[in-house]
Amino acid sequence: MENIQISKNNPITNILKGVLISLITTVVLLIIFSIILTYTNVQENVINPVIMIITAISILIGSSIGNVKIKKNGLINGGIVGALYIMTIYLISSLLNWRFSLEIQSIIMIAVSILFGVLGGIIGVNRK
Repeated sequence: MENIQISKNNPITNILKGVLISLITTVVLLIIFSIILTYTNVQENVINPVIMIITAISILIGSSIGNVKIKKNGLINGGIVGALYIMTIYLISSLLNWRFSLEIQSIIMIAVSILFGVLGGIIGVNRK
């Protein structure tokens, strides 16, 4: 049997690393936001925009870090990070909430996720 080695430059490993970093960043930022919501008088109408911003920042960070070692195909790999991230979030959401459905805001969130994944991929590939 052949010994399979996982390289640090393996795109799949780096993409999964980017998704994991994005998810962890999201959890940390959401905890901070929930503390802010608890102890201040923030209006409820800011919740959805802040969640969109947190998602975008998390994907941008995860995608750029995940693509640092790849050095090529930043657009594609970053887009994959964004797509896998949002698929993971929606899978978890649909498991936790049986009345889960895709709406216009969901479609916007998917587009933002892929866009910021692509941007993070470009940043990561071009970072020295």
